[in-house]
Amino acid sequence: MNKYPHLSNTASEIAALDKEKRIASLNEPIWISYTRAEKLISIMQDYLQMPKKARMKNLLVIGDSNMGKTSILERFIKQNPPVEYQDEHGMYRTRIPVVMIQAPTIADEKNLYASLLNQFWTSFRPSDTTIKLRHHMYSQMRECDVQMLVIDEMHNLLDTTTIKQRQIMNAIKTLGNELKIPIVAVGINTAATILSNDPQLASRYSVVKLDAWSLDREFLGLLKGFEKRLPLRKPSMLYGKEKAPLLLSICEGNLGNLHTLLVECAKNAIEEGADEITTEIIKQNQWIRPTRKHAPVEIPL
Repeated sequence: MNKYPHLSNTASEIAALDKEKRIASLNEPIWISYTRAEKLISIMQDYLQMPKKARMKNLLVIGDSNMGKTSILERFIKQNPPVEYQDEHGMYRTRIPVVMIQAPTIADEKNLYASLLNQFWTSFRPSDTTIKLRHHMYSQMRECDVQMLVIDEMHNLLDTTTIKQRQIMNAIKTLGNELKIPIVAVGINTAATILSNDPQLASRYSVVKLDAWSLDREFLGLLKGFEKRLPLRKPSMLYGKEKAPLLLSICEGNLGNLHTLLVECAKNAIEEGADEITTEIIKQNQWIRPTRKHAPVEIPL
């Protein structure tokens, strides 16, 4: 029987532990399901299952930093894990449906291929020619029957010349054409600039934007999801008329900052023995400023 009915079963078990273990659990990554994330995962799943053809549809996902983009990607990949199987010769092989890399910080073809090869734990020489690395990369992608390539931090490609941007984007386009797989590119809002520089390239991509949260039913549902996962022994009613607007105001609609804020508040609630996130505790943690301000956070002592 769930001793704390306002919590999920897992959080209820943790809530029964001592203070130190409960606080330690707050540092563990958690997944809170919400509508826009599930819709994006569904879109990517549709792309993954598309029949192969010469010109596959691609996707660009953009949003402010710390809006949960990478967490969604990781959730999607977890739902489509590598699979071991025996081929017709009895040899054990691995099929990798989705490969994810970060866009290289030094944006050129060679670094793109090296980033991909690193995902297969295969040996290669960084000093090899671009042609040799490209051949090795294509061989590995076909060997593992890769069905989708995800490129995170796509905005990294902006830190180079327009000519080099076009070269690496052409390499990515050719990769998709050769293997007949969709490309999912992910980055902050400025990543869309890469596509606007090339109308032909832009026509291959659909765009999904993860906007900041607002005070609506979706946000209240998100708060309910968090409350079920925070191991506090008393209900906090985060979605109430006073707390919800206050939380939104402090995090300014940024999902990552909301998560950080709630973790700090939960730690305070456990340490102080309140065992619920009160309005006073939320106000004590207003020092957690939004990511988009691009300033270091000063922790009060």
